[in-house]
Amino acid sequence: MTSDSGTAPSPEGGPTYHRVARSGQVPEGYVRRFYVGEHECAVARLNGTAYATSNYCTHLDCLLSSGKLVDDGICCSCHGSVFDLETGDPIYPPATEPIAVYPVREEDGEIFVALTQSDLEHGGPRRRKLRRD
Repeated sequence: MTSDSGTAPSPEGGPTYHRVARSGQVPEGYVRRFYVGEHECAVARLNGTAYATSNYCTHLDCLLSSGKLVDDGICCSCHGSVFDLETGDPIYPPATEPIAVYPVREEDGEIFVALTQSDLEHGGPRRRKLRRD
């Protein structure tokens, strides 16, 4: 059961599930961008299962929601890195660092993504803060 705000309580100290989309907004074989507050997620459906990951490739910060799904996972549109949708691990280079993955549940035609308070605090609209040395 969810509240009017689109969130569902989580176990003590755990992530909170947030409603991000209707199930029909993420058809089979597609990846879409959604927000929880300012936190950006890529939500994909592959083989009937919905997955949620961070929306930025760890190689050069390209949007994963602009990429496509392949048999092995989510493919970045910029340089072809592929990440496992369940673990976030890079499967094909050039990326060598994993992406964040988030628990997903679907119920009553809605997709919910679980995020921690830390995810929400550090996943704002900017991909990475520019370092000024």
